[in-house]
Amino acid sequence: MGEHRTTVLIVDDDEDMRVLVKLQLELSRRIEVVAEAIDGMDALEHFVRLDPPPDPHVVLLDNRMPGMTGLEVAALLRERVPVQRVILFSAYLDDATVAQARDLGITEVVSKSDVKDLAEIILRVQNSGS
Repeated sequence: MGEHRTTVLIVDDDEDMRVLVKLQLELSRRIEVVAEAIDGMDALEHFVRLDPPPDPHVVLLDNRMPGMTGLEVAALLRERVPVQRVILFSAYLDDATVAQARDLGITEVVSKSDVKDLAEIILRVQNSGS
């Protein structure tokens, strides 16, 4: 087809959520899930393998996971690639978490209850400039 697709790394310890998100994103036909990670360490390993940028274009991170939190993973990813687009995707978002995400330069913070809007949000984030 030659059509440009936005690439995404999904990071979530809940397998059902990863499957749901992947299906939701791939329905758009403009997003390709290039990898799925079950925790922060797995995410970092995938990220290094997918290097160099721009793969993945967007990293979708759950916050509450065993080991490292999504915020901790985001800090490490952005240390490696300062322009990396990261979306914190969590069921547990309070003002302190959102503020921390903004301080880390996380591109967008999305509640898991908004999963149906995720493809649109990812495409907007990807197209918001280089």
